[in-house]
Amino acid sequence: MLDVKGLSKNFGGIKAVDNCSFVAEAGLITALIGPNGAGKTTAFNCISRTMVPTLGEVWLDGERIDQLRPHRITARGLSRTFQISRNLADMSVLENVICQSKIRGWRDLFKPAMSSDEIDKALGILEFLGITRIAHEDGSNLSYGQKKLMDLAALLMSDPKIILLDEPAGGVNPTLLEEIIGHIRKLNEQGLTVLIVEHNMDLIMRLSHRVVVMSQGQVIAEGTPEEVQNDPIVLDAYLGGDQENGNG
Repeated sequence: MLDVKGLSKNFGGIKAVDNCSFVAEAGLITALIGPNGAGKTTAFNCISRTMVPTLGEVWLDGERIDQLRPHRITARGLSRTFQISRNLADMSVLENVICQSKIRGWRDLFKPAMSSDEIDKALGILEFLGITRIAHEDGSNLSYGQKKLMDLAALLMSDPKIILLDEPAGGVNPTLLEEIIGHIRKLNEQGLTVLIVEHNMDLIMRLSHRVVVMSQGQVIAEGTPEEVQNDPIVLDAYLGGDQENGNG
């Protein structure tokens, strides 16, 4: 589904991502993990082209996308969340979700701001996530965990083939964490491919089919959760003093 080839991102003399290559197979949940400063979020930013990569290629379902604008990448079927919610605080949850609807052509610009089909679809997604009760809440009134769920709902409005989740469990209480894990698992069971960056190793080991490990901008290991968990190279990267500062 997603093939990252030789991806690099330099900031001056700093190589935040350094010749990074990995694959997220269709129908699987792939985790991208590593110590702080490993380059995980920067890699996400380059894949979704919220940052322009210095070098490398990104292929989605057989089509090269690294030279496309972010909205074109979304139209091809790749959507992502961010570590910090980017919701529009002066709009309701329902409006925030509908903002992410797929635009199919210039005629859509003349449609009502929220069509009945979009409202029905958004409410269906909110119901799936168990947050219909906050549909008309102002985005600024939400808890941190509710914002995470709203972001996930908005992601699904564009009918993605693959979703990139950046720290979906970060700052979330244990009860809500279990809900989020359940939602991701159900979406995957329905055929959605998932690529996830997450520091919560318990979540990664329970949820992922494959794990890719980064350190200092490079991929240093990949395999099943069990294989990665027992890899001495991975253990050294986490415990052996990888002190690089930069984007996670």
